Amino acid sequence: MTELIISLAAARALHLAAQGMLQPRRRKARKADVLETIRQMGVLQIDTIHVVARSPYLVLWSRLGDYPQPWLEQSLAEGELFEYWAHEACFVPIEDYGLYRHRMLDPEAMGWKYSATWMKERRADVDKVLEHIRANGPTRSSDFERTDGESGGWWSWKPEKRSLEVLFTTGALMIAARHNFQRIYDLAERVLPHWDDGQLPALDDTRRALVLKAVKALGCARAPWISDYFRTRPPRLDPESLVEEGALLRAWVDDWDDPIYVHPDHAGLLQAAAAGTLAPTLTTILSPFDPVVWDRRRAQELFDFDYRLECYTPAEKRRYGYFTLPILRRGALVGRVDAKAHRRNGMFELKSLVLEPGVRVSDRFVRDVAGALQRLANWHECSEVRIAQATPDSFAPLLRAALNNENDKEAA
Repeated sequence: MTELIISLAAARALHLAAQGMLQPRRRKARKADVLETIRQMGVLQIDTIHVVARSPYLVLWSRLGDYPQPWLEQSLAEGELFEYWAHEACFVPIEDYGLYRHRMLDPEAMGWKYSATWMKERRADVDKVLEHIRANGPTRSSDFERTDGESGGWWSWKPEKRSLEVLFTTGALMIAARHNFQRIYDLAERVLPHWDDGQLPALDDTRRALVLKAVKALGCARAPWISDYFRTRPPRLDPESLVEEGALLRAWVDDWDDPIYVHPDHAGLLQAAAAGTLAPTLTTILSPFDPVVWDRRRAQELFDFDYRLECYTPAEKRRYGYFTLPILRRGALVGRVDAKAHRRNGMFELKSLVLEPGVRVSDRFVRDVAGALQRLANWHECSEVRIAQATPDSFAPLLRAALNNENDKEAA
């Protein structure tokens, strides 16, 4: 295949197409679409912040539209997914378990995710937790009563919780299910009874598979983007070697000095991108942990969007808000909104909405953004969208009017 040169806009479209975010869905989501969407992304990152829907649900909504949130937990409980450290803590298709087994067998290489000191100094306590699960079956952290007098804050887990997480990182325990988003741990041999380490792929084959999966999920990838997707450690496979053997395609983006890599399964999309026929039409709201934006460098290079999650930043130092959600509109990241769902009151609050500098605000732009925000509010069972602040100031009245029109259409 001739090495194509595509525009930056075409590269964005190719990326969004690979992520399932090029155009709105034409049919209502089915339960099987949850698993298929996670397969398409490769992983679904987990986060527990819930000022709006927790991140994994929101990432799926951005692609599937309205769907029942319990479908995700059902897919986990039915064994279609498992949880492990992939990009970070993630839901992963069960068929990829073998690609992460090497990490479980070398947990000390996992950094802060595993405490060798805890395992060494508290081995008897860890074994006691393991035996409790062996005897009593699936177990939650809350099943253990706190006895150390500490509070239950994020950085002060009870000893049993720390033991559960250490055992999870080693692969001795897996997440059998979730209840109210709480993890339920069980022995790996009970959750995945047919696995045998004799099935473990060679480490070189694992590295190769993860590069191919990352490039496929990204649609097009500069070399430095690839390792971040699944957080692979050195030594890393040079994508040029995969081009030489025909496992990857190489192409170029206008004004970039280095190549992009494309999975052969996306050859048709690459041709369409080069021809200018990939037309992004989806407008939606993204989670901060969406693959489209979770790599700050990639979001900057691909979308010219400087994005940092500020929930861990002191309030007085935040620029945009606690949990800002990027706004994707027809192939561009055009702004961000700090939102909060007041579910009891049926009100979806836009605490702050900031458009990117230079964004052209047309009637269609306003309708697109209003429609996406109203759909998100409706999915949260909030019929009212209230705007506290918008930048530029002139955007707020336009958005309010468009939201009123959205409500009028629904009422009709």
